[in-house]
Amino acid sequence: MTKMNRPVEERESVVVKFVGDSGDGMQFSGNLFSESAAFAGNDLATFPDFPSEIRAPQNTIAGVSGFQVHVGSAKIYTTGDLCDVIVAMNPASLKANLKWAKVGATLIVDSDAFDDKTIDKAGYTSNPLEDKSLTKYNLLKAPITLLTIESLADLGVDRKIASRSKNMFALGMLFFIFNRPLKPSFKFFDAKFKKDPNLARINKVVLEAGYNYADTVEAIESVIHVSAAKLEPGFYRNITGNVATAWGLLAAAEKSKRGLFLGSYPITPATEILMELTKHKSLGAKVFQAEDEIAGICSAIGASYAGKMACTTTSGPGLSLKSEAIGLAVITELPLVIVNVQRGGPSTGLPTKSEQSDLYQALFGRNGECPVIVIAASTSDNCFHYAYMAAKLSMEHMTPCILLTDGYLGFGSSLFKNPRLANLPPINPPVAKARDKNYKPYKRDPETLAREWAIPGTDGLRHRIGGLEKENITGVVTTDPLNHQLMVNLRAEKVARVANYIPEQEVEGPTKGELLIVSWGGTYGAIHSAIQEMTRAGKKISHTHFNYINPLPKNTGKILKSFKKVLVCELNSGQFVNYLRMQFPMPNIHQFNKVQGLPFMINELTEKFNQLLEEK
Repeated sequence: MTKMNRPVEERESVVVKFVGDSGDGMQFSGNLFSESAAFAGNDLATFPDFPSEIRAPQNTIAGVSGFQVHVGSAKIYTTGDLCDVIVAMNPASLKANLKWAKVGATLIVDSDAFDDKTIDKAGYTSNPLEDKSLTKYNLLKAPITLLTIESLADLGVDRKIASRSKNMFALGMLFFIFNRPLKPSFKFFDAKFKKDPNLARINKVVLEAGYNYADTVEAIESVIHVSAAKLEPGFYRNITGNVATAWGLLAAAEKSKRGLFLGSYPITPATEILMELTKHKSLGAKVFQAEDEIAGICSAIGASYAGKMACTTTSGPGLSLKSEAIGLAVITELPLVIVNVQRGGPSTGLPTKSEQSDLYQALFGRNGECPVIVIAASTSDNCFHYAYMAAKLSMEHMTPCILLTDGYLGFGSSLFKNPRLANLPPINPPVAKARDKNYKPYKRDPETLAREWAIPGTDGLRHRIGGLEKENITGVVTTDPLNHQLMVNLRAEKVARVANYIPEQEVEGPTKGELLIVSWGGTYGAIHSAIQEMTRAGKKISHTHFNYINPLPKNTGKILKSFKKVLVCELNSGQFVNYLRMQFPMPNIHQFNKVQGLPFMINELTEKFNQLLEEK
């Protein structure tokens, strides 16, 4: 029980969304709420959603920034469809997000922000806090801005500066509703504002004021409790996909003893990988922020030639610019990890939104016969694993590997169990030995077809390298047509043989039957949750999710042929489904696509699944 002895409402999971103007600190509030959930032992998934513009027009729909958090006592696979609680700091944010609120959801709004000007700017014809349009929700309207200013009066804080802390007042109210302790956030403030203790004090005062105010509000009839999730023993943290990717690359560099080099140009939504790696120079990471995308990848190719575990990071437009250099890495047969955090396109498109729209580009977007390994992460936390595997496959098979994540995974976060380096799979690059009399630049391993990695300066390993076609074995520049055919075939076969070194595809549910749902990349959580819902309703439905895309797992065709209907769901116009049709031309492969810069909703998936099950 709390101070006012309110009853405690037990919930298995809750979806909370913070929305406001792009300067209202919604990302900061959302992150703090997420950290409090992690501290309480909840499983969680988060997704920040913010405008593309650096400073969008104030109090407009276009300027709304949001942060959604899904916390639970069981495994959380998505950031949630509809919200149980929405914190809205102005009329525009309420209007833009009300469609995501459940009937009966709690709406916490700053009534001070609802004046005639802001109401009109948001597109309302009347004040929604007074026109009874919100009667199906639990509306908690409070003068949050005024109360924030008053709470800081004794500290002598300027009213304008004080009003900027209103997000902490709203967060304090939420901490009361969810019965969360304030001390972990207080410690966070002390650490974050170590150089300016006054800022830490301001945030503490306002957070506590919001908490105490909620304690006096009679409209809050109960508090919500979400029990701790049952997790395997270990050390956990809340991690974003971009940070997990950076850590996976660091782990691969350590395991391979090759030393990490990142050559990249900042681009949304991939920049945080570059930023994270700059923090780890003590681990041997060398990070070069290049002047453009082409310089970024070319510097990485140079580092790879020099024997480093080389990486470059980008999003769709940057991958386009890197395409010729990827071809250089393919023909020189050097390892290189290219991380593409996908966003909506074409061109600049939707920089802060998420899509799976770059698969064709990853598979085919280069001149000449130019295959590369392509894999995709599926959750924010397993970006670590697939970044590690991208580096392992690239180095062991001496060819570039493209790792596809997306904005939903990169910006989003989930609980991550810190792995032990000793338990990660070994990485054994085929590094050529000094003074090897049998060394030839394109002599190949009979199993993998990988050539040896000859580090410059190593005694006895001089050879020619570059973008011109080389003669097999000797590496001499040649335009002989038969040799070119041979080298094209060898490079393609080398990538194809990676299928011998990746896991076979698994199926969740019956291994044969009426309907198989196919997904890849960041759609896993929503589709897995939808299938769980269908299974609980007694429907027989199966699911297979692809992380390894080129080459596909060896048993892919067998799985697809075991079902009467196959439905491929993806956030594009049908790229993976067409790729599967190229490999396995079967009439039973259907598709379900969404291109809105938004993830799949569970209800739209279950509706489509039921439709296919009922069709004869």
